[in-house]
Amino acid sequence: MNKKVTIAAVGDILMWKNQVACAKLASADQYSFADMFAPVAPILTNADLTIGNLETTFSGKSQPYQIGSARTGYPRFNCPDELARDLKQVGFDLLTTVNNHCLDGGPNGLFRTLDVLDRHKLAHTGTYRSLQDSTVPLIQEVNGIRIAVLAYTYGTNKQVIPEHMPWLVNLIMRDAILRDIASVRPLVDLVIVSLHFGVEFRYTPTANQRLLVQSLLDHGADVILGAHPHVLQPVVAPTATLATGEKKRTLVAYSLGNFTSEKMLSFDQSQIGAILRFSVEKEAEGRVSIGRISVIPTYCQRYTYGGRVRFRVVPIRSYLRRPDIHLPLMQRKKLRLMWDRAVRIIGRKPGILIE
Repeated sequence: MNKKVTIAAVGDILMWKNQVACAKLASADQYSFADMFAPVAPILTNADLTIGNLETTFSGKSQPYQIGSARTGYPRFNCPDELARDLKQVGFDLLTTVNNHCLDGGPNGLFRTLDVLDRHKLAHTGTYRSLQDSTVPLIQEVNGIRIAVLAYTYGTNKQVIPEHMPWLVNLIMRDAILRDIASVRPLVDLVIVSLHFGVEFRYTPTANQRLLVQSLLDHGADVILGAHPHVLQPVVAPTATLATGEKKRTLVAYSLGNFTSEKMLSFDQSQIGAILRFSVEKEAEGRVSIGRISVIPTYCQRYTYGGRVRFRVVPIRSYLRRPDIHLPLMQRKKLRLMWDRAVRIIGRKPGILIE
């Protein structure tokens, strides 16, 4: 009997100070992000495994929820612990924690982030508490299909990885990634590699990105999930040729954009992300293949309701078809333009639906 799993993935989960502020409850020093994710929660919970990139930390109340760093020139992110609770409630199962902001709270903030995720039963990979932890790959068995998720970043925004803790953060080093893939490949049916890489606000991957991705696919990776540019980039399903000569269909999302964010600089598209959905089927004799692939562009909308600024993530096409009171005519016109741009960037290709 064949086995099947449906996987959903999103890009950067960013939380700027205005987003955090709007989630604060008026009655207490507590926060709720549930309304922010409510429009897309049915999509996320409908998948068997939902993955996101946590581009903030849970460093605790002693650190501001967003602060500029004079030393590095980059913002440093921190978020209330309630975000982890609400991500779990709206359907997330697994978060990659390795990106250029993972050390925004220093090593102690990184450790605390992992503790908070564990408390809310969110699996995580890419940053670690110990050398031993870093050597154990994250493998999830879902519906009888074993899935490995590996994750790496290009850097940490000049936040220094302590010399005595080189295992703290997985950095993108091709040979090391290939060794990790070779090690985990015999243990699982599917290998997903998350790469935090690319050029910010660029709509296409660089030649070096393409070469790295193709190398990982040719050496056994099945799916590449890209993040960091803060805008969408193409989604493709190339054929990889393995060392055995076998050909297989793979899946690459070079950047799934920002799942949550305010507008960054002057880029409207920085409020656009996408939910990537795909099915994986394992036949009785053991052959595993990627099936239906769809991309759902999303928009992190800033609006005012009840005298307060609010944010929510909406599936664009659905809300263009059935707008509510929080999406007035001018915003609908803007959203239509953003939808058209998103479709052009993602690219219409055979076998990949844009919904």
